[in-house]
Amino acid sequence: MRPAHDLDVRAKVAYLADPHHFAGHPRAVEVIETHFAWVFLAGSYALKLKKPLRQGSLDYRTLARRERACRAELRLNRRIAPDVYLGVEPLWRTRDGRLSRRGGDRVVEWLVCMRKLPASRRLDQLLSTGAFDPRRLEPLLARLTVFFRGAEPRPLSDRAYRARLRGQIEGTLRELSAADLGLGRERVRRLARVQLEFLARNRRIFQGRGARLIDGHGDLRPEHVFLGPRTLGVCVIDCLEFDSRLRRLDPAEEMAFLALECARLGAAPTAQALLAGYRRTMGDPASQALFDFYMSRRAAVRAQLMAWHLRDEAFAGERRAWRARAHSYLDEAIDLCRRAGTGIIPRETAATARGGTPRVRPRPAAAAPRRRGSRPAG
Repeated sequence: MRPAHDLDVRAKVAYLADPHHFAGHPRAVEVIETHFAWVFLAGSYALKLKKPLRQGSLDYRTLARRERACRAELRLNRRIAPDVYLGVEPLWRTRDGRLSRRGGDRVVEWLVCMRKLPASRRLDQLLSTGAFDPRRLEPLLARLTVFFRGAEPRPLSDRAYRARLRGQIEGTLRELSAADLGLGRERVRRLARVQLEFLARNRRIFQGRGARLIDGHGDLRPEHVFLGPRTLGVCVIDCLEFDSRLRRLDPAEEMAFLALECARLGAAPTAQALLAGYRRTMGDPASQALFDFYMSRRAAVRAQLMAWHLRDEAFAGERRAWRARAHSYLDEAIDLCRRAGTGIIPRETAATARGGTPRVRPRPAAAAPRRRGSRPAG
């Protein structure tokens, strides 16, 4: 017999998947399942239902915590996509036990309500055509510059910032070494070793970086960037809401993450244009080595997220693909950190770690499982 809470979640998903429960009665509701949520696309709108789970610092197991997370998602995303995030609404249960969006006896869930954005304007979809003009990034760079400059400062001393990075590297090592994940432990240890060596040997690269930390986006990927539609302009969605510590970032690291994912989609010129444009618009003299190290760190974080899918029963039939993708990110992280300038950089790649315009090499991504119409948002 399934636990009662599992049956309750399934009833909520089934209710929200029914077109009759949306204004205008759209023809169909597209349901997208991600690791942390379900998203329901109906007509011109989207609703997000958070899963009642715990993973790392994310804890959505109680209704009160899910409500706080929904309200945090609304507040944080309105900083950069104010016209997309419409509100937080309750899901009710009536006295006779039925679910309702119109009212009832008690609130049993909280939902984030958004405008539905056209997938054709999403940056990853635009890049997939192979004909994307990097000059189209200028409005995005302008929007991100305003966001970075207006975000809440959360500075650290250089010493404290290096200690924080060291703690993050060691935390990733512990997480990815868990026996139940079945990842290549030598890969994981090698990654921690090269990142810690780079951090220890290149203090000058991090001078002044702690002072630049802000309360940022936290999950800046092509899937979350929309270059339109014109009525809404450029917008970036799906800010990481559940842990403010994970949003405490150097803007250069946020841009490195976006560049990393563009390069993995085979769009190296776009990745290069993003980093060069960031330097120009922010007046930030970030070195190529710093960008490479930050990309290495973000690849390690992505490997951890891919590995978490191995613990999710919803993806039980896709574990081989998720493990392959985790390994792909691990290998990417190691290569990038070596390129950044550690003492174990292979001789044939050492030249790429010197200064100049950041160069980002594409790496073919491992095959990844995808739900119908899904985007890997939280």
